[in-house]
Amino acid sequence: MDQLTYYTLNNTVKIPKIGFGTWQTPSGSITEKSVLNAIQCGYRLIDTAAIYGNEVSVGHAIKQSGINRSDLFVTTKL
Repeated sequence: MDQLTYYTLNNTVKIPKIGFGTWQTPSGSITEKSVLNAIQCGYRLIDTAAIYGNEVSVGHAIKQSGINRSDLFVTTKL
């Protein structure tokens, strides 16, 4: 893992510096396809929030990706 692409957290876990944002993507197939494509392109940090209303679609894309959930970061806001 390259220092230019990851931050190292206090617990030594490495988190990607760049993630895929889902703001203003509507719930449904558009979000599912875009998140799935992002994961397939190598993104491992997905940013979402309950206020976006698309978290279910993000979850479906993650499940469809076949990537282990432990290999992904999903950030959200309160």
